[in-house]
Amino acid sequence: MMKEKFTTLISTAVLLPIENIDTDQIIPARFLKATTREGFGNNLFRDWRYDAEGNPKSDFVLNNSRYTGKILVAGKNFGCGSSREHAAWALYDYGFRAVISSFFADIFKNNALNNALLPIQVSDSFLQKIFNALERDNAMPLIIDLENQFVMLRGDKEPFEINAYKKTCLINAYNDIDYLLSLREEIKAFDLVN
Repeated sequence: MMKEKFTTLISTAVLLPIENIDTDQIIPARFLKATTREGFGNNLFRDWRYDAEGNPKSDFVLNNSRYTGKILVAGKNFGCGSSREHAAWALYDYGFRAVISSFFADIFKNNALNNALLPIQVSDSFLQKIFNALERDNAMPLIIDLENQFVMLRGDKEPFEINAYKKTCLINAYNDIDYLLSLREEIKAFDLVN
């Protein structure tokens, strides 16, 4: 799947102020039968989005047209549970390019980065500021500056950490092989010297 370059993202956000969201809630196990990454977004948060008959639940945020955007803002401990990579696939396929939380499960965080989805860990207090501000004004955009590693909300910003290698991959839309190919000339030069 071709990914897009990620440098700066300015977008409204979808608020999901629930803690301990596990990967089975993100994409239920019964939808893991596909062999490609496409189509998982249709079943993102399936059991929260739809009733037993497949009708949208009006009280779930993804069914509320008031909240849209490429950023999901979630409660603490997002992506816990099993190691299924499909959770990152579903979020990306749905249209999210970043998830902001105050804590991520390590396996989810790595799966997200490997699939061009940026997990941004912020402090509990900054996360609460985002929730409070966007509950008052859901049209307020968030700014994610990957190059300079900060999230900004109306001038209030907080830095975030990211592995330098994964940052390079996101900025250039590289997967692991693309990254190695980008070093082709350096590898040839090293080979000649040794």
